[in-house]
Amino acid sequence: MPRLSEVIAELDALWPPERAEGWDAVGTVCGDPDAEVDRVLFAVDPVEAVADEARALGAQLIVTHHPLYLRGTTTVAASTFKGRVVHGLIKHDIALHVAHTNADTADPGVSDALAGALDLRVTGPLVPDPTDPAGRRGLGRICELDRPETLRDFAARAAARLPATAQGIRTAGDPDAVVRRVAVSGGSGDSIFDAVRAAGVDAFLTADLRHHPASEAVQHSPLGLVDAAHWATEWPWCEQAAAQLDALSDRHGWDLRVHVSKQVTDPWTTHHSSGAPN
Repeated sequence: MPRLSEVIAELDALWPPERAEGWDAVGTVCGDPDAEVDRVLFAVDPVEAVADEARALGAQLIVTHHPLYLRGTTTVAASTFKGRVVHGLIKHDIALHVAHTNADTADPGVSDALAGALDLRVTGPLVPDPTDPAGRRGLGRICELDRPETLRDFAARAAARLPATAQGIRTAGDPDAVVRRVAVSGGSGDSIFDAVRAAGVDAFLTADLRHHPASEAVQHSPLGLVDAAHWATEWPWCEQAAAQLDALSDRHGWDLRVHVSKQVTDPWTTHHSSGAPN
């Protein structure tokens, strides 16, 4: 049975913390490096429900995509919800490790998992990492469809392949426009519209598109927009990351039991609409 420090070393090799953005908070939040690990849980969000799930599974390590303390803190008091998470993890000897923007740009990374969920063929990164001589790492991915389909059908594909959320899938653009090449970016993607336009793709699948950037994007070009829930676009990474750790476990003879949380931790719980406008 490996020690936590051994497992973390392999995770850091997959997603080197030095490749995270300067504002990010990645790495191990809590955990005894000498503690033994035989069960691991992957999830998007380090919330209490996920901590409870790990405890019920008997997991000694949770790996999440989102940081618990992104902007730092001066307290881990149990009177705060994040403090309660920390107290519960330590009380039950559960470690927490975060791979965020270092997993976004990895090879394979978050957007590779998103593309894989939709059966898209990745041709390269949308925003290449200049430090990668192979040209495979970077933010987002440029993809091709096996055969052209309408924006309407592509959005339906996303709705069918991604985990269901209250938001569902929103689109902007001509629903009958033909889609052959797409850009995908797991998580919030409206800061990279310039790269999307430069890529010459027919559609852009991402999350958290705000009104003004989306409005400007569709006025600027016939680019189709497909907006999914943030959690839904990043959850496929959990399955990809779990498979990577499974392979490492087999290689080292660790016999780890690796799980993926299927709890929907997207914060939006209901959706109401009087119908789409004509």
